[in-house]
Amino acid sequence: MADNKQYITQNQDNGAVMISEEVIATIVTNAISDVDGVVSIGNAKTNLERKLLNKGMKITVTEANEVTIECNIVVTYGSSVITVAKAAQEAAASAVEAMTGIKPVAVNVNVSGIVRQ
Repeated sequence: MADNKQYITQNQDNGAVMISEEVIATIVTNAISDVDGVVSIGNAKTNLERKLLNKGMKITVTEANEVTIECNIVVTYGSSVITVAKAAQEAAASAVEAMTGIKPVAVNVNVSGIVRQ
């Protein structure tokens, strides 16, 4: 695999399973999109789009398979910013752990905007 992608590698009896950072980003995007008060990921002020996936998110995977997630979200005006950000953190962490078996070391959520809807 000659690309610059980062992978979570899980050794199995008959080989290895490799999960790319793009898969993690998709899991996080879908989990956060279900959080009440989140308008979008990234700095966009439109609904979540797959094209924005890498613009508002950074996934870091270490050689020890430790995953750190950083993402920007836009929150609905009138929502509790702290409550929405915490819910986004929890949703992302639990979805990644449930789908990959790896618990993220950190989920850093940056509220980069607020939008009146």
